[in-house]
Amino acid sequence: MNIGLIGYGRMGRMIEAAALDRGHRIVTVLDPSCRPGETYKPELADVLIEFTGPGAAPDNIRAAAAAGKAVVCGSTGWYDALPEVSAAVEAAGTALLWASNFSLGVNLFYRIAAYAAKLADPFDAYDVGGLEIHHNKKADSPSGTAKTLAERVLASMSRKKNVLWEAPQKPVEPGTIHFASLRAGAAPGRHSLFFDSPSDTIEITHSARNREGFAGGALVAAEWLVRSGPRQAAGEGRRGIFTMDDVLKDILAGTSENTV
Repeated sequence: MNIGLIGYGRMGRMIEAAALDRGHRIVTVLDPSCRPGETYKPELADVLIEFTGPGAAPDNIRAAAAAGKAVVCGSTGWYDALPEVSAAVEAAGTALLWASNFSLGVNLFYRIAAYAAKLADPFDAYDVGGLEIHHNKKADSPSGTAKTLAERVLASMSRKKNVLWEAPQKPVEPGTIHFASLRAGAAPGRHSLFFDSPSDTIEITHSARNREGFAGGALVAAEWLVRSGPRQAAGEGRRGIFTMDDVLKDILAGTSENTV
């Protein structure tokens, strides 16, 4: 597979190394830090993998769509522009696969958390809260992963209606989930969900040891995106808007795990 990288920071370099290990080729590097001669022709890429930032991601995806290229986007914090960006991708007949977190472990964690929330929902004694911890250089708060996790929990619980991200100034309402954020040190990412009662606590946690899991998941997503979908001719790849949930559903298709 021929891959183009949009963004050549720490994640871009990690994706490059992982891609080469998997037998892929890097044919395009688009980043202001690259000098002339260090970039390649984008028309050779089967898929572009974008890890930049919330300010640049929407325009990068639009430009890729205009060039007829599918994009895997790992930037977060830009999702207010998702409807307009999705419309541009669909109008161009290309594909976008976006995720708040490409780690396969995190995406399995979403499913585990949603199932746990569904089990706890009938038991009012168990209140729900969350905590996410990241390094002190992270630009956005709360994390995109925390937002997705909260959305999954709300969708699984009838007695929880909304999320409070800020520090509470009064007792938290029964229908509210408080989800706190901490920025400190060099932690690559830790997300915890708590089901707490007067008698005990159930805690579910995903802790990233490093960023290699994000790079590996992004490559799995790219490989899935360029494969022919069920309605495309061989070699055409998928078209439309996708998330990592679509990737997992496909991987888990036909198994008893594809129920959450």
